[in-house]
Amino acid sequence: MNAPMTAAKEPMTTKSHREKIRISDLHAFYGESHILHGIDLSVNQGELVTLLGRNGSGRSTTLRAIMNMVGKRTGSIFINGNETINMPSHRIAHLGLGYCPEERGIFSSLNVEENLMLPPAVRSDGMSVEEIYEMFPNLAERRKSQGTRLSGGEQQMLAMARILRTGANILLLDEITEGLAPVIVQKLGEVLTKLKQRGLTIVLVEQNFRFAAPIADRHYVMEHGHIVEEIPREELEEKTELLNTYLGV
Repeated sequence: MNAPMTAAKEPMTTKSHREKIRISDLHAFYGESHILHGIDLSVNQGELVTLLGRNGSGRSTTLRAIMNMVGKRTGSIFINGNETINMPSHRIAHLGLGYCPEERGIFSSLNVEENLMLPPAVRSDGMSVEEIYEMFPNLAERRKSQGTRLSGGEQQMLAMARILRTGANILLLDEITEGLAPVIVQKLGEVLTKLKQRGLTIVLVEQNFRFAAPIADRHYVMEHGHIVEEIPREELEEKTELLNTYLGV
């Protein structure tokens, strides 16, 4: 008699444990400008989800709104089961969020190793410097190089590595491949796949659909501050034409 009761309970526990982000009716404003118009999305543990759309569709603002880095936001944002809509950014980070903006946050006057020693711990299980060097061999080779002497790709790797050092297990990544050489883009794809395998949760704003398609579990398509389509990986092929229409490919 007990076995069916246990079986019935388990999926509920698993689901609540797996859901890392749930956003409901999110509106975001910069001054008088109303940028997001009622966003609804969810991301589960270990998923890589993309936000696709043309420039100005609200993708980057969605990441900034999750971190409470917009002028004003309304609605509901649950992170790891915690409502964060009225929470300051530093407290949101301590729930395990790491945000990598388009402009790459590194200290350019410091060398690679110094950059990696600086990030504050938001959780106790951040990657060690040795683990970072294993994941990013380029950084190991350049460990004593000043930030200004790194290539764009190496700077991007360092920005991501600094987030991984904090212990963040939910990554918000904004256009990480922009302007980078194909060989570096490929390397970043391999890194994201490894991070997924480690159970990290990733929300990726990306223009390079060829990069995003093979590694993403689901795609949210945005237009004018709305989510207009949600496409699981298995439906990607049949919805290619629709996607091209939205993205202007």
